[in-house]
Amino acid sequence: MKKIHTIIATTLLSFVFYNNYAQQDAQYTQYMYNTISVNPAYAGSRGVMSILGLHRSQWVGLDGAPRTQTITLNTPLGEKERLGLGLSVINDEIGPTSETYIDIDFSYTIPLSEQSKLSFGLKAGGHLLNIDFQRLSQFNNNDALFETNIDNKFSPNVGVGVYYHTNKFYFGLSAPNLLETDHFDKSTTSSDSNASSFLAEERVNYYLIAGHVFNISDDVKFKPAVLTKLVFGTPLQVDLSANFLLYDKFTLGAAYRWSAAISGNIGFQISDSMMIGFAYDRETTQLGNTTFNDGSYEVFLRFELFKKYNRMLTPRFF
Repeated sequence: MKKIHTIIATTLLSFVFYNNYAQQDAQYTQYMYNTISVNPAYAGSRGVMSILGLHRSQWVGLDGAPRTQTITLNTPLGEKERLGLGLSVINDEIGPTSETYIDIDFSYTIPLSEQSKLSFGLKAGGHLLNIDFQRLSQFNNNDALFETNIDNKFSPNVGVGVYYHTNKFYFGLSAPNLLETDHFDKSTTSSDSNASSFLAEERVNYYLIAGHVFNISDDVKFKPAVLTKLVFGTPLQVDLSANFLLYDKFTLGAAYRWSAAISGNIGFQISDSMMIGFAYDRETTQLGNTTFNDGSYEVFLRFELFKKYNRMLTPRFF
């Protein structure tokens, strides 16, 4: 079975590298709690300092499957809180590759009315790419392309976003990485010293997010939400979710990733400043029917520092 796992992982990575597409931005089921990772304009929008740690293990049981660790921080600045500042550190692994993203987010918010605000955001930073080719089961051990590992290859990053929000509705558009990065090696099989062979190409990811909170009763709130991700050259990704907030403490929800997976999530507001959440995904593709794929797991912990108690407005869905 171990050999089967390795063959599948190698096949997946062969598709990733030889079709010129690196793994794109990290995927999240509980994206509604991790908006800063995809839209820099979100920074400071909650009106408090918010710190989040998240871990995702995708396709558990499959060798080389994606694993993601995320730590984010964002806070408003100044008395009027027009400015927002954020920091994101993301470690994304798949097979022999690992990428670490370190980004700083800036936002500026314009009040449109007493209830609505429009924020503009800028993301700047970079990421480090590592590839350990020795972890691959190579069909040709003499392939020059796999002789030298890639260690901490740095690539800059610039992203933008816009985010409109009220106490019950939000809508955002963003592109968190506008720079398309080509990872390549100088070809050792060509007489042309300037020749190169592409290993991977990172494409721009475009995001649309939206959600609305409905008060079902004094103790029950309902929020449908959507996240759409567009990467040219790949299928459109659409995540639809529906969450219920009960007594401002418990969150129960379900989600559907179009033609990809279904998921369920739960959350608990431990205190005014601390929340924990868990999600489980099950693939609806042929990959989900295999015995070596136990689904995907995601857990997060959010801690918030409130300057004043009345800042903790409900609903706290976003």
